[in-house]
Amino acid sequence: MSKVKIFTDSASDLPVGAEEEYGIGMFHFPLNVDGKEYLERIDFTPDEWYQVLESQEKLPTHAQITPFQFEEAFTQAIEEGYTDLVYVSINAAGSATHQNAQSAAKTVMEAHPEVNITVIDSGTYTYAYGYGVVEAAKMARRGETPQNIVAWLKDWMSHCVALAAPYTLAYAKKSGRVSCAAAFVGELLGLKPIILFANGEPETVAKVRGEKAIIPYLVNACKDSIIPKTPYSVVCGSEHSQQQALLLSKALEKELGYPPVETVHIGACISINIGPDVIAVCYKHQ
Repeated sequence: MSKVKIFTDSASDLPVGAEEEYGIGMFHFPLNVDGKEYLERIDFTPDEWYQVLESQEKLPTHAQITPFQFEEAFTQAIEEGYTDLVYVSINAAGSATHQNAQSAAKTVMEAHPEVNITVIDSGTYTYAYGYGVVEAAKMARRGETPQNIVAWLKDWMSHCVALAAPYTLAYAKKSGRVSCAAAFVGELLGLKPIILFANGEPETVAKVRGEKAIIPYLVNACKDSIIPKTPYSVVCGSEHSQQQALLLSKALEKELGYPPVETVHIGACISINIGPDVIAVCYKHQ
């Protein structure tokens, strides 16, 4: 009889406590803050992390998860009696973590040929893939077959997107994702980028003028492209964006006719690059 274990990494931004509740294996990204090492989701609460991030002149960094860490966790799961392991990774185009997981899976399966390990590239970030992970873990708890779980996950990952709007370009400028000149012009004109995270490549799909234009754009874009009646979630960061997320949720519920399944806090890995003052809607794109 098959016994399935679902794994993901901390950039999936699962709700607090979801790992324990659904038996999800979690790989924590290492963080470097002013020369000191920490682990995402372990050493800081989201709000503590935002305070740290906002207080640092030098932008913190994050490292990849190593093949050894994957091998260790996969082997432990096998020793616990799991026959099928499924790891859903952060976007492979933006991190070597996915490749490291594939390498580890190959090594472990050579030592344990009776076990199947599937590594799935989410192609995106934050709760766009985190939601799929939680649902897959629920399926595993219900006794769904490994084949059905993997098929469902691949379908979700092929359509899931995160449509995000940072309220400041300061962090994108620090991380080098936006040039200083572009950030200066954007801030001078009050332009706010709308960034689509999907299919492995972030894309700035629009620039809206002023904060008040952000929520209407996100709502209309989601309404026009979501697969009808499929679940969606909202992501936010620091205090200002938490307030905006409430307004976004209400506006989305009014337009779509049903509320978000979850509102989650953006984690360290993603906020290092986009900043803590950000809102996003994650959904299944047509």
